[in-house]
Amino acid sequence: MIRLLADPLRARIVELLADGALCTCHLVEETGAKQPLVSHHLRALRDAGLVEREPHGRFTYYRLRPELLRAGASRLTALAEQAVRNAGVRREC
Repeated sequence: MIRLLADPLRARIVELLADGALCTCHLVEETGAKQPLVSHHLRALRDAGLVEREPHGRFTYYRLRPELLRAGASRLTALAEQAVRNAGVRREC
């Protein structure tokens, strides 16, 4: 998930989808990116399970799956807490 969200455009798409479902045309307008590039990033996010598609007439809307973001955030929080607890620990050679 970190590698997916490290891309600025993907991170922006996720931010936009946090406010509700959007179609590709909305994402193109909001990001200023070309439609094929937005579609490419949506596919990567969909393949990772972070977004889901919703057909609506002739348009396809994309919605964020917050439970996967929560799981990733929980894991990162646990790692940060572990690092704080072990800040003074050094493994001897």
